[in-house]
Amino acid sequence: MEYVYFISSLPMLQFDAKPPFSFENFLIKAAGFVSAKELEILRGLCDENISSVKLSLIERWQSFDTSLRNELVKLRAARKKVDPHKYLRPDGVISSVLAHVVSSAQRSHSPLEGEKILDREKWNFLDELSFGHYFDFEVLVIYGYRLLILERWEKIRQQDAGKNIEGLLISN
Repeated sequence: MEYVYFISSLPMLQFDAKPPFSFENFLIKAAGFVSAKELEILRGLCDENISSVKLSLIERWQSFDTSLRNELVKLRAARKKVDPHKYLRPDGVISSVLAHVVSSAQRSHSPLEGEKILDREKWNFLDELSFGHYFDFEVLVIYGYRLLILERWEKIRQQDAGKNIEGLLISN
């Protein structure tokens, strides 16, 4: 099934930009265009354990995410001088690119900047997954994942702004 009208009506998302609407609003908008089963899949994107869904794109995303997390485990275990194998998740792939990204994130000047490096890599992987998908359900899945990334960063920005305002009020 194609979703030309709905996908065409969605605003473009850019990494590090403010999300145009919440993920919850995205689900409300999607409800008028997708089946009940597809809406449940979209709702499940928030859940790390969406493994019950047999959609190739989601399986590839989960494998990527597991691989990224495994690389983080390896790096942290090496710093603490412990064996990482008991903490690794199965189903990940070995990737020298991800090892480099995780290493760059770890060396960044702040933990927040490190998180941004990791999320940018996730965004880039979603770009790869979107190849060949233009007006199908997979585009909506990718849009949902991207919206979740943007929503996360908007929450971080709001918390930082709140701390800055709180700091100004306390110092006066």
